[in-house]
Amino acid sequence: MGSLAVVLVLALCGFGYAYYISHDLNRVQVSGLSTNTLVGAEAGSENILMVGSTSRCALKVQNPAYGLCSQGVTGVNSDVIMILHANPTTHQLAVLSIPRDLFVPNARAEGANKIDAGLYEGITQVVTAVQDDLGIPIAHAVSVNFDQFANIVDALGGINMSFPVSLFDRESGLNVQAASCVHLNGIQALQVVRARHLQYKTATSGSSAGNWPQENLSDLARIRRNHEFLRVLGSTVAKNGLGNPLSDLSLINSVKSDVTFDQSWSVNDMVNLVLSFHTVNVASVPQLTFPVSVVLDPNGPSGDYLYQGGNYGQVAFPSQQTGQAAINAVLGINNTVNPMSGAPLPAASSINLAVLNGTGVANQATTTGSAFQALGFHVTSLGDTHAVGSVSETVVYYGSHSPEVVAAAEKVLHSITGAVVMGYNPSLVAKGSTITVVTGSQFGVIQPSSAPKAQTAVPTHTSNVPTSSSAIGTPSSVTTSNASWDPRACTPGSKPTAPVPNRI
Repeated sequence: MGSLAVVLVLALCGFGYAYYISHDLNRVQVSGLSTNTLVGAEAGSENILMVGSTSRCALKVQNPAYGLCSQGVTGVNSDVIMILHANPTTHQLAVLSIPRDLFVPNARAEGANKIDAGLYEGITQVVTAVQDDLGIPIAHAVSVNFDQFANIVDALGGINMSFPVSLFDRESGLNVQAASCVHLNGIQALQVVRARHLQYKTATSGSSAGNWPQENLSDLARIRRNHEFLRVLGSTVAKNGLGNPLSDLSLINSVKSDVTFDQSWSVNDMVNLVLSFHTVNVASVPQLTFPVSVVLDPNGPSGDYLYQGGNYGQVAFPSQQTGQAAINAVLGINNTVNPMSGAPLPAASSINLAVLNGTGVANQATTTGSAFQALGFHVTSLGDTHAVGSVSETVVYYGSHSPEVVAAAEKVLHSITGAVVMGYNPSLVAKGSTITVVTGSQFGVIQPSSAPKAQTAVPTHTSNVPTSSSAIGTPSSVTTSNASWDPRACTPGSKPTAPVPNRI
């Protein structure tokens, strides 16, 4: 979560420190990063993947507050996945958060999972999932773990946040009484950004935190609070008076070992990139969330998602085309452009498309194929395939990373609404076809007479062959405002106090 702020800090300190900060940086080998060959509106822009790791075993000093590796807390997930889009030509920044429970075909090397599970196989796998399944090119990647995040906040002297009401989260350790302005150290700030089982005090809930109502949006609510935290952290960085050599060197020395960078991101490029944005107010940077629909599988215990015989717990499916609109808004493009290259998408008539019925609904492949033909696609074959579960995504499979094939997949993706996602898998692309669409539980093919407008946040068209499932909830919002109980920036002039815990 502190990655963006640290990148800004390192860059704002200027070229004079490039040699100094290039020593002792943590580096990790990341494969498959996209080279900067984008054209059109994306030319010169870069997308930086920022990941927050939950690994306890990677911590230099074990901390009972996080759970101990020695006691079996060995999971490695990415609680925070953010993409920072930087366009030096237009001097624009934007952030897109990816919900951790998003279920995608290439989350792990062996196949589908929640996107946060990819980090278990390394940050390369997270890059792969974002590029292969969401079609967002990643130029660089950075990560922080719990200790590193806390160290970054402490290096900045802590941060101040206002708590409109008293909050409690047993899982993250957050426990703060309402106050107009509270000074948080690194561990306390970490408790704020990790909280996704939040309880908040109301006028009638009494003084015992255990009796307070539970927030019901989990990770989506945490993303909302993280966006606010990032604004506060950015303001804190700005208030440090960057430009003073003594304070800059002290700050750099404190944080430079607390971020892990991919091996290809040179310090000069890092500094060059972000120096282009030294006048940008981080608080004004657009921060969007990729929209998802929570899935409650009627055949799974407690609604857990069952996929190919495995239990994946609570998952979320993507929402196409609001999801594409969010990606487009962050990248500054529209639906006629391939996000992976910036080049125009091909004509539908140039794409050979196979359609497989993945749900067992009678005649679904035939009616879906006819709908694609009405849009001009060349449908080469129809058929059936085994269902992966009682609830499923519609997947646009492609079998090559060549720009032409990825562009074809994007073209098909833009022609479907609902719980739809791309997926790289050569073995699932039918012979004689460029793309294979495997139908799922909730989707629709756009009618030719009412194609969606570029970057429209909410589709206004109707669809052919619509299918639906009561197990797939309403799509989440791309942008949200603070809830009445969310921590936020202190009002100017407020005097910070130490946090006071609630009675549990």
